[in-house]
Amino acid sequence: MILADFGTTYSKILDTATANPPRIIATKELSRSFMADLATGHNAKKRSKKSVNELTALARGGNHLINEDNFTLLDCGSRDIKFVRYEEGQLSDMGWNAECGASMGFTIELLSNYYNLDYTKLAPPKSSYSITCGVLGMSNIFDDVIAGVPESEAVARFVRGIAINGYRFAGSPTVLYLSGGLCDNPLFTGSFPCQLFPLGRFVLLEGLLNMVAEM
Repeated sequence: MILADFGTTYSKILDTATANPPRIIATKELSRSFMADLATGHNAKKRSKKSVNELTALARGGNHLINEDNFTLLDCGSRDIKFVRYEEGQLSDMGWNAECGASMGFTIELLSNYYNLDYTKLAPPKSSYSITCGVLGMSNIFDDVIAGVPESEAVARFVRGIAINGYRFAGSPTVLYLSGGLCDNPLFTGSFPCQLFPLGRFVLLEGLLNMVAEM
């Protein structure tokens, strides 16, 4: 069975008939004819025989991976942010911000390419911008760079602002689990004002896999 998490920028594909790990493919490079058996994410309805809501996949994946009755899991994607919260082993709350979370992950990647920055070499800054939208938030960077702030410092403030926005959107928990490609960005993960546990890029795929096991 072919499982897929069709992200806006990157898609994660798993073939359960093999022992191979999931593949990460730029969504724009996927063949137009590619179809999954079960999928979630952007265009999942068009690219799969059966689709699952992203919050459902996130909740199922998080519940399977996190061995706790009470936790909050935040997923930061290319264009949106979403979270699920479990209390006493039951799903108690969830949220999805596709408007004010616009293109956050995509913008972070775009900025690293534009300014030729390596996020593994940037320390979390002491201050940050108030960011609720990745696209609109870039104006803060441009203003500061014009004023003489180093490009790396301005971008770091932007990234920290996005992290804090996601943290607040998830309810400002003292402990937070993180899902998505930004788990691999140490500047981003180091900018959260709480204890953070990154779970990686395949939490939604794990949710789909969990559903298959119950079929």
